[in-house]
Amino acid sequence: VQLQASGGGLVQTGGSLRLSCAVSGRTYSMSHMGWFRQAPGKEREFVAAINWSGANSYHTDSVKGRFTISKDNAKNTVYLRMNSLKPEDTAVYYCAANPSLAAGTVRADYWGQGTLVTVSS
Repeated sequence: VQLQASGGGLVQTGGSLRLSCAVSGRTYSMSHMGWFRQAPGKEREFVAAINWSGANSYHTDSVKGRFTISKDNAKNTVYLRMNSLKPEDTAVYYCAANPSLAAGTVRADYWGQGTLVTVSS
């Protein structure tokens, strides 16, 4: 399984970005896709996840109402739409295949290469 993330960049506070993660390879083994992030000097943390059909999604409390995970099944691509961005959202964002959904657990079968999001104040 290969995950290709893109869409990061520099944005001002209150701005928006959309991250993309293209999934290829043995997609029949996928149950969920997710996004995690790692801020400078901090541990990687869960952001959002969606099941493979796209019917159910989950978002961590700090991004609820601002971020939305979605999936284009025809393109095997997962998106993270980020609105009302804050400086504390600055991090490297990683897409993940089959992430653990257990609270506080950062684990996945496959990881993308990460894409940097910088929110300026």
